[in-house]
Amino acid sequence: MTEQSTDMAGEVAARLNGRPIVLIGMMGAGKSAIGRKLAARLDWPFVDADHEIEAAANMSIPDIFEAYGEPEFRRLEASVMARLLDAGSSVLATGGGAFMNADTRAAIAASAVSVWLSADIDLLMARVARKSTRPLLKAPDPRAVMQKLIDERYPVYARADVTVASRDASKEEMAQTVIEALHDHLAGTPEKAAQDPT
Repeated sequence: MTEQSTDMAGEVAARLNGRPIVLIGMMGAGKSAIGRKLAARLDWPFVDADHEIEAAANMSIPDIFEAYGEPEFRRLEASVMARLLDAGSSVLATGGGAFMNADTRAAIAASAVSVWLSADIDLLMARVARKSTRPLLKAPDPRAVMQKLIDERYPVYARADVTVASRDASKEEMAQTVIEALHDHLAGTPEKAAQDPT
């Protein structure tokens, strides 16, 4: 790790001034894996919202879906997200549907910086195929389900403060890409670039 990249991580942490970083995106986008590396670079705690939901319910997410259905899961998710956003400096990986809740989006906008890890369907399917614990993909045609979710969610995900393309790179490289994107966002670089006619 270069001294420059370490300095950049420190600048990002200072400019966030206690606001958490909230990673959003589809299942398989790399929120947890990249989030852990990002948290380590910033020397911040990493929090996985799905794990916090399971701890609050004392049940696995597939079991919550099976026993109570998706609406009850979403209610619990929104409640847990509200609590986690109050925790201060942290990197928070959210479930794929969390940002779809208008109240959660408003809470994130008010007290955090959101980063969308955007990924194409081929990359997502290659990754989620390795796990059998995705309740929303327990269907005869998981790819069709994924495409439907992408169509529904990507226009909403696009409201995130920062967008980073998730690609087949190392977790370390992706964490550095997120730090650079956050650095530019917090410094106002994208807005300056948009206003520069040259």
